Amino acid sequence: MNRFLHYDGIQINNQTRTQVTDGIVVEAGLQININDESYTVVMRTPGNDIELIRGLLYAEDIYKGNKNLNVQVVEEKENGFSIVNVTIPSKKLGKGYLNKRTLLSVSSCGICGKQKLEDIEIKEAALKNGQLLSAKYIKKMYQQMNAAQQTFQHTGGSHAAAIFDKQHQLLTIKEDIGRHNAVDKVVGQLINDGKLQQSFCLLVSGRVSYEIISKAFFAKIAIVIAVSACSSLAIDYAKELGICLIGFSRGDKMTIYANPSQIA
Repeated sequence: MNRFLHYDGIQINNQTRTQVTDGIVVEAGLQININDESYTVVMRTPGNDIELIRGLLYAEDIYKGNKNLNVQVVEEKENGFSIVNVTIPSKKLGKGYLNKRTLLSVSSCGICGKQKLEDIEIKEAALKNGQLLSAKYIKKMYQQMNAAQQTFQHTGGSHAAAIFDKQHQLLTIKEDIGRHNAVDKVVGQLINDGKLQQSFCLLVSGRVSYEIISKAFFAKIAIVIAVSACSSLAIDYAKELGICLIGFSRGDKMTIYANPSQIA
């Protein structure tokens, strides 16, 4: 499986549209079974899975033995999704496995608690956006978001997420060291305030991968705009779920990877 694929997009530069083909990093799920029982799913770029599993199980105090792990591929799909089984003698399993605690690496990618690949599938009707977004407003919205990023201004080490309504007015902005945490915060505030139905557009300060698209979908936000790159799975899911996905939104430039008809 390649580590990157080519996707078509529409690049906008000073309102001039150009058809482009970009290299997109692959994001795919890896289901890790331990002794034939599903244990967890991690999102990763395919390749070096043996090393990933060894380092993960070591860091989480699941297996710290000196012998190489017995890892067998159970299923390997064309899109990079894979299932592997790791055989570890029960007496060699560490406290991390016995305690069944949440994996740090899983919580960092936003799919905390998922044990099987089918757990990350979204089987609901695609969103239908009744209003177009004019590209000229995107730069202004990012300027508003940037101006409110006080933690980033002091540290340079935080991500931000902001939600705007159909009148391009800022509803909320939140910061966090984790990209998906920032999205959870803005959605959570609007739920608490009874204003989630006013959400129209989600802006994020970093890249977009699967978990950001899934969070936007469940919040019924049909436009997601990122200042950085988008993963292959984010683009695939955005197309399927009716979400307009824009990456590399910087100044007067941006690239639309999914559902460009929603941008005027």
